[in-house]
Amino acid sequence: MLPCLILEDAHLLVVNKPAGLNTHAPSPHAGEGLYDWLRHREPRWARLAIIHRLDKETSGVMVFSKTPLANRSLTDQFARRSVRKKYLLLTDRAVPPEEVVVRSSLVRAGERYLSRPFHAGGDPAETCFRLLAAADVRRLKSEVRSRLTDRCCQMIEAQPLTGRTHQIRVHAAQAGFPILGDTLYGGTPAPRVCLHASELTLKHPATGQEMTWSAPVDWAADPRSLLRTELTDNELANAYRLIHGASDGWPGWYVDRLGDCLLSQCAQPLSAPQREELERLMRTFSAHGAYHKFLTRQVRRASAAEATPQLVLGEAAPERFTIRENGVRVELSLAEGYSAGLFLDQRDNRRRLLTGHVAADFPLLDMAHRPRPATFRVLNVFAYTCGFSVCAAKAGARTTSLDLSKRYLEWGKRNFELNQLDLSGHKFLPGDAFDWLHRLAKRQQLFEVILLDPPTFSQSKVSGVFRAEKDYGKLVRAAASLLVPSGVLFASTNAAGWPPEGFLTTVKAAIRTTGREILQEHYVPQPPDFPISRSEPAYLKTVWMRLE
Repeated sequence: MLPCLILEDAHLLVVNKPAGLNTHAPSPHAGEGLYDWLRHREPRWARLAIIHRLDKETSGVMVFSKTPLANRSLTDQFARRSVRKKYLLLTDRAVPPEEVVVRSSLVRAGERYLSRPFHAGGDPAETCFRLLAAADVRRLKSEVRSRLTDRCCQMIEAQPLTGRTHQIRVHAAQAGFPILGDTLYGGTPAPRVCLHASELTLKHPATGQEMTWSAPVDWAADPRSLLRTELTDNELANAYRLIHGASDGWPGWYVDRLGDCLLSQCAQPLSAPQREELERLMRTFSAHGAYHKFLTRQVRRASAAEATPQLVLGEAAPERFTIRENGVRVELSLAEGYSAGLFLDQRDNRRRLLTGHVAADFPLLDMAHRPRPATFRVLNVFAYTCGFSVCAAKAGARTTSLDLSKRYLEWGKRNFELNQLDLSGHKFLPGDAFDWLHRLAKRQQLFEVILLDPPTFSQSKVSGVFRAEKDYGKLVRAAASLLVPSGVLFASTNAAGWPPEGFLTTVKAAIRTTGREILQEHYVPQPPDFPISRSEPAYLKTVWMRLE
């Protein structure tokens, strides 16, 4: 169970949306919103429908419908305004003791909404505000106080009688008490917009029974940590990104949780604020130690010693240690130089292999046109330490893992053994990827799934230099010839400067030259713990395609 889930039955899915996550993707190649992420996660959620929305920076109770009956019923209830909604907000401005009702029309002006007289055109909106109790932040611990404001805050209950975009935020500002953290509408800066959908009451679409769901809020909690923990089952995973650069307010700084230790990365030594934040994260996640690694654009020229993370806080990790991801055990090492042994941004894609579910209406194996084989074959072309291969093997596949490095393939074999997977029936082939693709084609070996996740730049004695933007088409053409009819091709790149449109154009053009047709397609950016923003654009681009 995901921590964000409040209730699920045959008709409804009720969740506690974390702050910092859109309700739905703002554009086709942007980061997934909560709706997109959920809908493509489980087959039973494939028919999820959005009934209402919360702003990206607003947390709290949301309901999705799972059936046509629920969709019709909830849509009607929201349209008739019979749904009761309660929000909580913090403000550091003076609030009148009596109830405040704001009625106006909202008009969009760029990123903001403007409040106009009620009959001046635009969408009519009405909100009732009621002061609850003083929340004197000075009484909180100094660490927590510094995360909010040193000024006294008050908590207000807001009941929107209509459901317009930014309605509560605009009306609170109009009433003279803008929400703490809502700088778009004049609020004092804070780590988050302190607005939370605390309660939702409606009639169940099947039984007609009135139901109320609520979600508590901890204003002092770190919103970045909550975003990660609400979307992660800690029984199944203890490795994910905690700070993703400018998207989390730390330009150029990245921090990963790797089980019992933290890995910090940036181009400079740790600053005093970064060290303080790292210490706080260690306490939050009960980490034993924290390492720091210098990022350099000339990573290929850096020695292994220069690229190896250095212990900066706490206890040293063992030379090899194990983390959990999607319930799979993976061996990592911080003594290997360039990488610890797993790329965390591919976690959701590895899960797709485990579950056999790529996206809504997109099963990994096409049972509609082909009977499910007793076992299916997966080719992992740039296998590294075989994370994809392990997940495929646990789902019943026979895997073939190719990598230029024999040492990494040996590491991959240890990952198989960590998960009690018998190595027999699985192949580990060291050598040049293009050379092996040519050899497999000559042997007329075919696969149900082929995975392409090459480095942005690599070099081998056989094929020479590989550059993703220049050579990806050649790679796709070579792989497509090994795919069975209705087989699935996974293509991925982390070339940050390559726009998603250009990447997809290259992949599709290469497929067309092979005479094959794309039957299904699902594009996936980086997961929610690698949030995308204007200040921290997306870099990871992945696409799953079924080819005929």
